Amino acid sequence: MASEAGADRRVLLNTVSVRRSSPPLSLQRIAAAAVELLDAEGVSRLTMRNLADRLGVGTTTLYWHVDTKDDVIDLAVDAVFAESPPPAGLGADWRADITALITDWRATLLRHPWSAALPMRQRPTVGPGFLAWMEFLQASLVRAGLTGRHVSAASWVLYSHVQGSATSQSALRWSVDEREVGQRQLNEHSDRYPTLVAQQHLLDDDWAGNFELGLAYILDGVAIQIAPQTG
Repeated sequence: MASEAGADRRVLLNTVSVRRSSPPLSLQRIAAAAVELLDAEGVSRLTMRNLADRLGVGTTTLYWHVDTKDDVIDLAVDAVFAESPPPAGLGADWRADITALITDWRATLLRHPWSAALPMRQRPTVGPGFLAWMEFLQASLVRAGLTGRHVSAASWVLYSHVQGSATSQSALRWSVDEREVGQRQLNEHSDRYPTLVAQQHLLDDDWAGNFELGLAYILDGVAIQIAPQTG
C-alpha cells in the first residue's frame, strides 16, 4: 500500500509540474488554440471541453476567461484577421490599395474556411483585427474621394463581395463529375434555361477569376461615383 501511495504521489507531482510549466492561460492562447481546433475539426467540434483539453486546462479554468462558445469564436475570428494585418499606410493608388486588401482578405478567409461564414457573427462588437481591415478599406475610399453614406455603401458592397466569394468557394465543393452531371441535367432543360446552358453555368469553377472580375466591376462603379463628388 505504501509503495502504491508513493507512486500515486509521484504521478500527482508530475502532473502539477507539467501544469506549472505551461504558459499562463490568456485570451491570446485561447484564440490560437481555438483557431487550431477549428481548422482541424470545424465548428461542430468546437466545445468548451474540447478546447480546454487542447489547452491542457480544466473546463472551469477556461470559463474564468470566456463566458460562452460564441465568445471563443469571436476571439478566433479576430485572431484570423490579425494574422495578416493591412498595410500601415495608404498608397498612391486607392484602387490598387483596395484590390490588394480585398484579395488578401479573401485569401485569409480561405485559409480558414470555417471563418468565411462567421466573421462578424450576429453581435455588435468586433475585435481590433477585423476593425483594422475595415479602417484601411474606408480610409482608402475616403482618400479616393467618396464622402458620407457613399463610403458606407461601398464598404458593404466590397465586404459582401469578398464574403460571398469565400463562403461560396468554401461551401460548394463539387467534384468535376458532379459538375458534369449537373450540367447534363441542365442541358436537358435548355428551353427553360437557354442562357445557363449557353454559359455552361455548372461547369464554371473559376473562383479566383470570377472574384477578380467582380471586384473590378465594383471598383469601376466606385470610380463613377467619385467623379461627380470631386468635380
